Amino acid sequence: MAERIGIIGGGIVGIAIARALAAGGGTDVTVLEKEHRVAAHQTGHNSGVVHAGLYYQPGSLKARLCARGRSMTREFCQDRNLPYRELGKLVVAVTNDELPRLDDIERRSRENRVPGLRRLTAGQLREIEPHVAGVAAVHSPHTAVVDYAAITEALADDVRRAGGKILLGQEVTAVAPGAGTVTVSTTAGTHDFDRLIVCAGLQSDVVARMVGATPSPKILPFRGEYWSMAAGRQDLVKGMIYPVPDPRFPFLGVHFTRGVYDDVHVGPNAVPALAREGYGWGRISLRDTLESLRWPGAPVLARQHWRMGAREISASLVKPLYFQQARRFIPELRPADLAAKTAAGVRAQAWDKDGSLLDDFAVDQVGAVTLLRNAPSPAATSAMAIAEHVLEHHLGMPQVP
Repeated sequence: MAERIGIIGGGIVGIAIARALAAGGGTDVTVLEKEHRVAAHQTGHNSGVVHAGLYYQPGSLKARLCARGRSMTREFCQDRNLPYRELGKLVVAVTNDELPRLDDIERRSRENRVPGLRRLTAGQLREIEPHVAGVAAVHSPHTAVVDYAAITEALADDVRRAGGKILLGQEVTAVAPGAGTVTVSTTAGTHDFDRLIVCAGLQSDVVARMVGATPSPKILPFRGEYWSMAAGRQDLVKGMIYPVPDPRFPFLGVHFTRGVYDDVHVGPNAVPALAREGYGWGRISLRDTLESLRWPGAPVLARQHWRMGAREISASLVKPLYFQQARRFIPELRPADLAAKTAAGVRAQAWDKDGSLLDDFAVDQVGAVTLLRNAPSPAATSAMAIAEHVLEHHLGMPQVP
């Protein structure tokens, strides 16, 4: 009899794991997704960048799985005739003060074997992005953009063709691990599995509590807001223009990205969301907000990062402040060039009881239940590699060829 394996979550990571299991045979795979489509949250609300591995600590799960995932994503898109555009990324030091941090990004990138990486002078960077101001940059020519929602749909088609099931509109209300069986109750019925994998993203700590796992890490939702560039001004950006990140924060800062369909957007910022799925200031969950405020790490996080939080919230509410952040990189930018706010995304950032924000991917095992506790960017890039990792290291199955 085939082993029954359930997966909670229909984002790109959950669907990639389902595809890997279904392709291997010998399992009865069922995905439970609370929305009425796959890729409804983080997967469908990101910038579409296929990361090359510039930022990640060498040797970390992020670094290793990003490199593998990038090549798998490229091959998958080529096989399925899905758009995959290597537009390249510049990480730009605007001032000399940022050069030591740029040096560190270059060091990490080389240790992570980012393909084609080059260090550029001010003149060289403007050969690639003529409108950018900066004193130096690193260039990753193979950083690409894709449509992650389309990729997830294609992966889901593979799951169904291999006999797996993707059940939509199935919000999980309870998980009961028992002797040899894990029972999952949803708004539409009850399911029994031999093993369960939780890829619940913004709800991952909620499901972890149902399983009986430790409450830490908890998910702190951060909203990232984007502005679209006016159509007549999109030629100011050829590919991707990123700031040198501040190592104290897990966010990259406002940047410019030409998307896979040639739209150009600016952002995202990083503001605390007032609900786990709070895509705007009008979406408020008192329960989610109070849970965050009562978390033991909240006072420490507030003391450490209140200045950043105040700056990001102010820029969210006052367009000229957001504009000033963006204009550092493109002096020709005008306020009217930020044409409209587009759909925002919410990042599921895991944080610990001591107030620290988790950086690397984190996977826990509780009996027959595998829990992805932290899977922020580059999880979309890494999704198929994460699937290999989970199968080999947590389910004891060989890697998918």
